[in-house]
Amino acid sequence: MGFKDAGKPHFLGHRDRLRQRFRDTGGDTLPDYELLELVLFRALPRRDTKPLAKELIAKFGSFTEVLNAPEERLIEVAGVGDAVVTEMKLIRSSALRLMKGQVMDRPVLDSWSAVLSYCRAGMAFQAKEQFRILFLDKRNRIIADEVQQEGTVDHTPVYIREIVKRALELSATAIILVHNHPSGDPTPSRADIEMTKKIVESAKNLGITVHDHIIVGKEGHASFRGLSLI
Repeated sequence: MGFKDAGKPHFLGHRDRLRQRFRDTGGDTLPDYELLELVLFRALPRRDTKPLAKELIAKFGSFTEVLNAPEERLIEVAGVGDAVVTEMKLIRSSALRLMKGQVMDRPVLDSWSAVLSYCRAGMAFQAKEQFRILFLDKRNRIIADEVQQEGTVDHTPVYIREIVKRALELSATAIILVHNHPSGDPTPSRADIEMTKKIVESAKNLGITVHDHIIVGKEGHASFRGLSLI
């Protein structure tokens, strides 16, 4: 080590090497904690981020779960402040914007796997139930993606009249219902099934087709059409 490097923090060399590995091989080759280190570099420019990255992974389980963790839980970890929380939100929002661009204004049948990935990324790790609707035009292209209701950890009120009214306002000819199960298990409940039947019937009376109802959770997803429930 030369004299000019004598006062240089040890982690700066690590950062340079990690950035180079990322450029050479891409993020897919890095373990979760190293990818998280890269995210933390900008938020904590004068700190060794490896210990914090490892602690966050240990607490939440994975890179994905760290990015989706609520702010109030993130700041429970020593070393996490506004800068880190902002960086997490920025990365998550950027990823969702990219995925949304891959499904909007495209026929859903041609990009069904992308639609499922987008729904899971946006909702599977939410702490509370959320009910959203994808509105489709006559070519089955998504023309709008809107959250209709947000609820508690295990219940979201769904207003069927509002769903149909909004579909008519957008001149949508079909819709896809999506909601999450914070428990992680995407298996439809009896209430989910009964509610879906009522929406299908009400929409049908006005010429609107319900293509599917997708439930997402940490453990995967469930499709009502795939389960022959629609």
